[in-house]
Amino acid sequence: MTRAWRIVQVVILGGVMAGCGYALTGKLNTLPASIRRIGVPTFENLSTTPELDRIFTEAVRVELQSRGKYLVVPETTGVDAVLTVSIKSVTPVATGFTADTRQASRYAISVIASAEFKEVKAAKAFYMNPSLRVSDEYDVNGSVAVGDLASLFAQDRNSLERLAKTFAQRLVSAILESF
Repeated sequence: MTRAWRIVQVVILGGVMAGCGYALTGKLNTLPASIRRIGVPTFENLSTTPELDRIFTEAVRVELQSRGKYLVVPETTGVDAVLTVSIKSVTPVATGFTADTRQASRYAISVIASAEFKEVKAAKAFYMNPSLRVSDEYDVNGSVAVGDLASLFAQDRNSLERLAKTFAQRLVSAILESF
């Protein structure tokens, strides 16, 4: 009987933990119900890394769309809210080196962007961050130089997409949880 009671206690505890909001992390949405159609124009790319604007914009559109009841469009007219983003810089920092030749084998890539999410009717900014920073680390072969991000991203296309997905998740979570 005591073993059965312990199993029941574990099941009840699991139900209580699930009901305490632990499953809602990153899923909170505090935007007004009036926001249904969101304009996400192509981001401005002020960095020297090509294609960031297109890849990051698409990642954010997909993330917003996956979070619920929004219609996400590339236009800024006929929408309830607009998200504008400027990618300011992309900075690589060597964090790992080969033992034999001391060439960089791992990089931390940081992206800094400014973002604003504004309700159109009231011209009210729900979210503003002039220095949103996202970083990720990547392993590379020894032939990529620290300043050559285009080669790094060409070598591992998934690294750029991973960075864009991380950026999108953090930005969208910040927007949906900021109001």
